[in-house]
Amino acid sequence: MARHDVETRPGRPPPPPSWASIPNKFQLFIICSVRVVDFFQQAALQAYMYYQLKSFSPSAPDSQISFEAGVLQGVFTLAQVFTGILWGRVADSPRFGRKGVLLMCLVGQGMSCVGVAFSRSFTAAAIWRCLGGAVNATVGGARTALAESTEKKYHSRTFLLLPLAWNVANIFGPLFGGLLSDPVQNYPALFGENSTFGGAHGVSWLTTFPYAPPNLFCALVLFADALLVWMGLRETLAAKRYDRDRGIEFAENLTYRVRHMIFRRFGYSQLRQADAPAGPDTLDDENLPSSLPMTPLPPKEVDNSNSAETSSKVPPRPSEAPKSAPPFYHAITSNVLLVLATVAVMDFQMGGFASLWTIFLSSARATDEQKSTVRLPFVFTGGLQFSLPTIGLAMSILGFVGIILQLTLYPSINARFGLLRSTRWSLFVFPIAYALAPYLSLLISHPFILWIGIVVVVVLQVAARTFAIPGSVLLINNSSPSPAMLGTIHGMGAATSSAFRTVGPIVAGHWYGQGLEKGVVGWAWWWLAFVSVFGVIPSFWAKDGR
Repeated sequence: MARHDVETRPGRPPPPPSWASIPNKFQLFIICSVRVVDFFQQAALQAYMYYQLKSFSPSAPDSQISFEAGVLQGVFTLAQVFTGILWGRVADSPRFGRKGVLLMCLVGQGMSCVGVAFSRSFTAAAIWRCLGGAVNATVGGARTALAESTEKKYHSRTFLLLPLAWNVANIFGPLFGGLLSDPVQNYPALFGENSTFGGAHGVSWLTTFPYAPPNLFCALVLFADALLVWMGLRETLAAKRYDRDRGIEFAENLTYRVRHMIFRRFGYSQLRQADAPAGPDTLDDENLPSSLPMTPLPPKEVDNSNSAETSSKVPPRPSEAPKSAPPFYHAITSNVLLVLATVAVMDFQMGGFASLWTIFLSSARATDEQKSTVRLPFVFTGGLQFSLPTIGLAMSILGFVGIILQLTLYPSINARFGLLRSTRWSLFVFPIAYALAPYLSLLISHPFILWIGIVVVVVLQVAARTFAIPGSVLLINNSSPSPAMLGTIHGMGAATSSAFRTVGPIVAGHWYGQGLEKGVVGWAWWWLAFVSVFGVIPSFWAKDGR
């Protein structure tokens, strides 16, 4: 009997391509940076979200704050549910393309961070987060641009860049989020009363908005990356690839002027003009080689004197008018639905983990009275109650472990066992991490053993995610019935992920609140482990499309 995850090619599958052989590295870097800055603002928020919500309602119990934290994460992804497919269709449109969508999303995200920075209530913060989610299509846009930037034989490597971006952001996001939060309280000598920058009464606006600095820093990072995309990213949509790009033109003109100024400063241009024969290779205003390789330039900018080898690499401008994307119903296939079902459960439990991990690190430890009622193995309660910098460090471990595993373990195992099999078996590891996590609260009086336990839980969860996330992205990409529908398919994937990343934190936050009331801190964790087991079932019928 044939199985979907068995290799159809005779012999052992070829090893994955090397990183050095992958083309268009600068374009891949820009696409990766889009996901880094998007994940950065989300990871930074998780580090201080509990404390910012607590500042809105200082007297609110932990159960209420945990629920609000789930809602604040959930409304962001809920908005993506309704706009994900729409953004995918916009990205497939010749009018906007991939680059236009990414630019709009980065600017919109930055404005959302500014709004959260100056929010003074849970409702205001939730509204701004909802608006930020509505304009966020970097998931589908980056995945689509990445798929079109390289040939499929490189996808086992290039699609690893997106979860790698997630891990990079998970290192620096929580660290910056924790270090920049509430500077008046954390750095009184600099911003408090009678301080260097605060004067006699301290910095008043930082007292009123103690969590504005990390939000404003996230906005600055997003706006800076939008500028990088505008100046450096080449359009990958075939129907829009040859349109005029003013951002690229500006970057190339700026690059030339800087080089020309440097050359003149050191007398290089005079040496070139004196020693080199005049011709098309001379460095002057009319003959500037492009410094941004990737998408072929339009024919009007291609030098016809190039060799046959060079001209063979430059496809001609399409003579026909660009066609619109196929109808949406073409994307509804049984394999697409099975892959999306696998993604749905995976994103539910990963969204729930992101919320629970933050709340668990922040919530109060068990009191002496609660410790006296412990009945192992299930009846015990209490969080870890780490400080903001410690929370940032604990969350950054996720990123460090993820980068190591993704660069060393994933490519070889994926090449040996195949995409579908390695993705499927990684889903079995998630419930183990979730089942063990609540027992960390029992180690609070033994710091060394506690941190060993944190590392064990993190390694298990990140190891599973290392294979599950790039595997699911590749399965979504390969399930597309047509290359012309890549934006739509990734939009559907983004909408599905957003829907269940919305439900996951909200439900997990509700379960956590129930557990605190019952005196069972593992209540939410064990429910999450139970749900994650069901995420494996659809993967047994899904297949790796070609």
